[in-house]
Amino acid sequence: MLTNTLGRYFAGRFVVAALGVFASIFLLLVLVDYIEMVRKTSGLASASAIMVAETSLFRVPQLLEKLTPFCMLIGAMTCYLALSRRLELVVARAAGVSAWQFISPALGSALLIGVIATVAYNPMSANLRELSKRMEAELFGSAPGGGIQDASGFWLNQVTNDGQTIINAARSEQQGVRLTGLTLFRFDTEQHFKERVEAREAELEVGQWIFRNVRRFSLDGPPIEQAVLAIPTTLTEAQVRNSFSTPETVSFWQLPSYIRSSESSGFATAGYRLQYHKLLAQPFLLAAMVMLAASVSLRFFRMGGVQKMVLSGVGAGFLLYVLSKVTEDLSKAELMHPIAAAWLPVVVGGLTGFLALLYQEDG
Repeated sequence: MLTNTLGRYFAGRFVVAALGVFASIFLLLVLVDYIEMVRKTSGLASASAIMVAETSLFRVPQLLEKLTPFCMLIGAMTCYLALSRRLELVVARAAGVSAWQFISPALGSALLIGVIATVAYNPMSANLRELSKRMEAELFGSAPGGGIQDASGFWLNQVTNDGQTIINAARSEQQGVRLTGLTLFRFDTEQHFKERVEAREAELEVGQWIFRNVRRFSLDGPPIEQAVLAIPTTLTEAQVRNSFSTPETVSFWQLPSYIRSSESSGFATAGYRLQYHKLLAQPFLLAAMVMLAASVSLRFFRMGGVQKMVLSGVGAGFLLYVLSKVTEDLSKAELMHPIAAAWLPVVVGGLTGFLALLYQEDG
């Protein structure tokens, strides 16, 4: 009974600390992103403060999803350092509770948080990201060239009986079905330049692209403005998704269908498979972060050296992040299997924390 009550207490303290870190980073990201959006929209008369704030609010959840393991790491370190400072860990040890027993509630809580983050938070963040893209298109749609464009944007090449068309879009919505800020380069069947087309937005329909607010530039005459321009295409939604969608913008529940459609279309699926296995491994990665945090946070304050232990924990988390990025790049280049790339950081982080705790506690 004492162990159950104590376990619930430790689990509650860990969840409160982790959620506190999560909320703090969320507010910080919202503030920074809002300031950046205000700077970008300062010259747009149609941009209201409320719409800019909503756009920033919808963009942040996907950014914060990448920082969830660090939220767990910092939250667990904060929790155990606070317990150690108030000598609650000393009392627990004196009552016969081992370090493994008061770490297990946090591990269970981290696994549960990871499952919720995978099956609920990830789809929500993907949907909010799509809403933010739509709101960005409304904000920047009246700007010249369709708004603020990324360094390279999104590129797509299509070949039909009329010739070749190279499409560049500043932003993509609905995984490429709707595009904004477009520039097209059209060539005839003999690869001779035909015209350049600028459009505010485009939407993929069956057998054609529908471009709106179009301006056409050719070598033979002045620019021509059109309200609507239809260009035939043989591309399907599945093919467009592989060019304009990124694995991070696809929710966990949609990834299996994306993988199947990409395989049937003959496209590379490494990015989607990697994202799927990363989401499957996320609960265990959060548990590994708790193990790492516990290995550097259970030292008593009176023994000194707490600052060095905390810095070592932060350094271990950073190295684990570097390892995950290296394996991710190797997997996207098809030099490493997606399963190995997704689970290797989990195994390395978990074993490092486990061995460090085993050495500290059981010598």
